[in-house]
Amino acid sequence: MNTDILIVGSGVAGLYCALNLPKEKNIMIVTKKEADKSDSYLAQGGICVLPDEEDYHAFYEDTMRAGHYENNPDSVDIMIRSSQDVIKELVSFGVRFEKNGEEYLYTREGAHSRPRILFHEDETGKEITSHLLDAVRSHKNITLLENVTMVDLICDGNSCRGIIGHDAADNYISIHADYTVLATGGIGGLFKHSTNYRHLTGDALALALKYNIRLEHIDYIQIHPTTLYTNKGGRAFLISESVRGEGAILLNSKGERFVDELLPRDVVANAIFKEMEKEGTEHVWLSLAPIPPEEIKAHFPHIYRHCMEEGYDVTRENIPVVPSQHYFMGGIAVNQYSRTSMEHLYAVGETACNGVHGRNRLASNSMLESLVFAKRAARHIVSGYERIKESGEPVIDTSRYMGYEEQYKELVLNAIEKEKKSHE
Repeated sequence: MNTDILIVGSGVAGLYCALNLPKEKNIMIVTKKEADKSDSYLAQGGICVLPDEEDYHAFYEDTMRAGHYENNPDSVDIMIRSSQDVIKELVSFGVRFEKNGEEYLYTREGAHSRPRILFHEDETGKEITSHLLDAVRSHKNITLLENVTMVDLICDGNSCRGIIGHDAADNYISIHADYTVLATGGIGGLFKHSTNYRHLTGDALALALKYNIRLEHIDYIQIHPTTLYTNKGGRAFLISESVRGEGAILLNSKGERFVDELLPRDVVANAIFKEMEKEGTEHVWLSLAPIPPEEIKAHFPHIYRHCMEEGYDVTRENIPVVPSQHYFMGGIAVNQYSRTSMEHLYAVGETACNGVHGRNRLASNSMLESLVFAKRAARHIVSGYERIKESGEPVIDTSRYMGYEEQYKELVLNAIEKEKKSHE
């Protein structure tokens, strides 16, 4: 297959990048499972925005403090100053944020000094991602291929020219492109307890290691303090930080409060682990008693329904919660235009590390960061085409890579066999 621009991943970063590329370019999006099986769909709390200029310094400081001041200051500045334009574009795609009349409602989460988070009930990720996906499907120049797993890159020296994919019918396909954007999400599938989908296994990181593409801070892994405790296994169900932002409190087995719930996530998670160790328990308790029942049902309907299905009425009783792996702050190192160390290759979203989050991500900055830098990647790709046109530099003919499928197939099968043996 041949396309102008290839995007691997169908979360908000990949979709928004595609929507910001020229309509005269052929764009292909491949995704490992169904298009709506991305972690972007699962985001509950909301998306940060700069509500007014007076909040800039506080927003900046909150982000830096949560990241232990290991953030890239320029990237943080870009994200915050781009936030209002991103929100306007999302609204133009049909995204519905909660309002009181004509004014937006803002909620607050841990480590935020004031409310600055826009939301749609407790399914903000689904609201944003579904509208972006609808927009992508309406564009005739964008092709969406589901159930295609990226297994290798097509490279010409230090220049990426597409990928090798493996589809559900057990076929290996080569997809050639002028530019490739990696938007494959996080690494939660590598963990026993995670809020992520199980198929998110760091595929892009593995290929970055293979081709010496620069990585950064791959040990910066965020644990979310509150997921519903269960013995069922599978993906952990997130209890949004907004719940604590609206007043919910954490209790030990004696019903005692043991931490300030609005501290940064890593601090709260560590406090929970210590309390569990001290008491010899497998979870702590979250009480929503400070939140009026009608507000719980209106603001957190999805959480309310899910807990009811698990046998807990959050309007009447405490629920058991435990920390779980949630987000990856490290990844493929990129600059402020989402360029990797390999030519013609970009990385956006949770796959990438542009330094916004530092050591620990501030709540609800993930969606905003993904969208801001996905758009910057798209704009830089457009400028790349303009530079090629002005210089007369030919786009590399990728037809000479055809016929390499058997070589890649053997490579992948060997890797699969090795993985099977390690599991055994």
